[in-house]
Amino acid sequence: MAQIWTQIGTIDPKDLAEARLQAHNAAQWLTRAARANLAPQPDDSHTNLGWDDQLGALQSRNLDASDAGPFRFGLRIAPLTLLVMQGDTILDALALDGKRDAEAGAWIDQHAAASDLRAPSSAILPYVVPNHPVAAAGRYSDTSREAEFAELARWIAAADDVLQETKTKLAQAGTGSSPVRCWPHHFDLATLLSLKTGNAETATSIGIGMSPGDDYYAQPYFYVSPWPRPAVNTLPDPPSPGHWHTKDFVAAVVTGDALLACKDRRAAARDFIDAAIAASRRLLGAS
Repeated sequence: MAQIWTQIGTIDPKDLAEARLQAHNAAQWLTRAARANLAPQPDDSHTNLGWDDQLGALQSRNLDASDAGPFRFGLRIAPLTLLVMQGDTILDALALDGKRDAEAGAWIDQHAAASDLRAPSSAILPYVVPNHPVAAAGRYSDTSREAEFAELARWIAAADDVLQETKTKLAQAGTGSSPVRCWPHHFDLATLLSLKTGNAETATSIGIGMSPGDDYYAQPYFYVSPWPRPAVNTLPDPPSPGHWHTKDFVAAVVTGDALLACKDRRAAARDFIDAAIAASRRLLGAS
């Protein structure tokens, strides 16, 4: 995985918005499949996605099981491709370049029906996905942006790498955190460190993750967000090379640009996360 960290930066992180928006929209087919076929969970975790580094793909939770192994859908990021999986075997793949979203839906519905599953297209998303022409009958297009999709995949892989290490360190320190998963609403890869049990709206926790970009930052960024939200005037100096974000949410944030400027990007990301977790614990009175 160290090689991934040296490879990121071949594309300006601020130039990944188009690839991100197409992938974000395409990933909704995986979460629709889960919404249509899995028992709903209070935190919506039945719809989140895992990263498979060997495939370079996000994958849904297991939707059904047979002697051949669990059945699930996947989305390879570069090139942008829907997958249908049985165990470790790819049963079929649909390259999305040139396809409309309706064609992707028909394809995934057909495979769901063949496995006696409910149609993913029947599921209604309880949130709005960032606007993109593919949602209005436009076509997916990645052949002219191959490098950008490949770079997006590298950022996701790098995030999974350092977040998995963070989760392991937290477990070794006697503190549990949730699995590292991609949440299809915001399309961020994250783990949640729960410091107290109780209602998710009020229980003390720290969200640790990487967003590939959004309305706040037009590039990938790592964040560590204490909850409940601390008062802005109580924030300590930010962990290097990051800053405190305070608009709409409070989090220690380090942007892709800031990490790329570091000599050892992986170490910088790891040290930033560790320092931001420690600062968040103190802010929450849980140090």
